[in-house]
Amino acid sequence: MFTGIIEETGILRDIKKKEDYLRLKIEAEKVIEETKIGDSIALNGVCLTVTDLEENSFFADVMPATFNRTNLSRLDRGERINLERALSLKSRLGGHIVQGHVDEVGIVKKVERKGNAWEIYIGCSQEFLTNTVERGSVAVDGISLTIAGLGDNYFKVGIIPHTQASTNLNWIRPGQPVNLEGDILARYVQRFLKRTENKDLKLEELLEQDF
Repeated sequence: MFTGIIEETGILRDIKKKEDYLRLKIEAEKVIEETKIGDSIALNGVCLTVTDLEENSFFADVMPATFNRTNLSRLDRGERINLERALSLKSRLGGHIVQGHVDEVGIVKKVERKGNAWEIYIGCSQEFLTNTVERGSVAVDGISLTIAGLGDNYFKVGIIPHTQASTNLNWIRPGQPVNLEGDILARYVQRFLKRTENKDLKLEELLEQDF
């Protein structure tokens, strides 16, 4: 589990194809402090396991299905990757609950300057939009952001200078693919509503569902 608060941007140094998986080598500093083999680190919002460590790098294995359904498959060597270690019990939950399970890859449609901040429009599917609300949370490349607006096939987020400078959004551009993960709480509510559609619910039934 993660919070969507990026600790640093690492550099993808190598991608090697093994028998039935791919091995990524990421250059980093902060996230490998006190990290050991077997720990979880989110790469652009994708939860992966550390399989090996070097002085200034770590390695992570990724299955082809995960690699192909996220923007990891579209990255080149030398590109910046958002990194966050898994949440510990003593950590502050500064963003929102992020699982590291990417729902889909969105496409940046537009980037606009607004004063000292930026607005980013991200194209996505109708299915993804069903689990979004204005001022709700969304993870974009693993970054916890607040939805500032919704359209028929996109949503909009606002980026403050600190977030831009400390994440790979510093290099964001139209046409760029980004990993999207919806709010887990919204997904549970959506699932509950589908199960109870056209039913006349009573208070006792809601309590039984832990509401």
